[in-house]
Amino acid sequence: MNKILFLANHRPDRAPGQRFRFEQYLDFLNKNGYECEVSPLLSEKDDKIFYSKGNWMSKLFILIKCFTIRLSDVVRANKFDVVFVFREAFFTGTTYFEKKFHKSSAKVVFDFDDSIWLSNVSSANKKVEWLKNYYKTSELIALSDLVFAGNNYLANYAAKYNSRVNIIPTTIDTDEYRRKETSNNKICIGWSGSVTTIQHFKHAIPSLKKIKAKYGQEIDIKVIGDKNYQNKELDIHSIDWAKATELEELSTFDIGIMPLPDDEWANGKCGLKGLQYMALEIPTIMSPVGVNREIISDGNNGFLADSQDEWFEKISLLIESEELRIRVGKEGRKTVVDHYSVTSQKNSYLDAFNKLLKA
Repeated sequence: MNKILFLANHRPDRAPGQRFRFEQYLDFLNKNGYECEVSPLLSEKDDKIFYSKGNWMSKLFILIKCFTIRLSDVVRANKFDVVFVFREAFFTGTTYFEKKFHKSSAKVVFDFDDSIWLSNVSSANKKVEWLKNYYKTSELIALSDLVFAGNNYLANYAAKYNSRVNIIPTTIDTDEYRRKETSNNKICIGWSGSVTTIQHFKHAIPSLKKIKAKYGQEIDIKVIGDKNYQNKELDIHSIDWAKATELEELSTFDIGIMPLPDDEWANGKCGLKGLQYMALEIPTIMSPVGVNREIISDGNNGFLADSQDEWFEKISLLIESEELRIRVGKEGRKTVVDHYSVTSQKNSYLDAFNKLLKA
């Protein structure tokens, strides 16, 4: 049986990128000739410290502990057939570990789902951003035997440094992602993300203010991912994300929105928020940025909205027509099942590993 060592920063079920890029495939790989092991860096306790403000001495000790974890992975790399690196083997700018894995007998697979060659660090660790090295992404790609890119934009970047690039879209487990029964008295317009991506939600605020002025108490606006986010004018209901309640909370959405700026970072995104909404038959509106243009057929399985006027118009259409919400929601789920589900991609995922090892 072939063995794969998955390297990631976070423990399983903690980070959306890991969950929807490789964790969903572990059982399938285990049943099809592979023995999978995940080596995360941060424990649940360390995670809370690492992403809090200050605590610099504690963070230093955590980094040292994480460094020893990766050193132990290097020592045992030859026991594996594949070492799978999700985004990076270590938080800082070093490429030391990837170089060591490259020299081992294991094949190295590099997987990424964002424009990670650009600057992006949590606000809690902004003071130590100098430890990062965003330019290392190209080196990590060059050191790999195979690259998984989340979309065409990322694949085109990777192809500059490596000829062995497979496009593996970010996928949803549609057996798990089924809408829960909820009872809403109002039309809920929802956004799901994180503390670091709340800035994207803000792009929709001008149109949401117009929506609130027009529909008043007929609507609710909900934000999942940052319970401290407030906007009194919109009377937003904000909660933290939790894996245990994710499906229940998303199922309260009647309309899901994914506003994005049209910049280099956003063009590299893989449409995860929108795909989550669509998988739950939530009619979805996205900015026409990057892969969103491929996912959405405007007016059929969702809507694309660029200007504030378009956001206002298309949110209004969905608020006023339950029939439209149902139709678009069903088409959205069909798109995910056919093209962006674990079921639709799992054989391609497995074949990529099989071909790599045969080569």
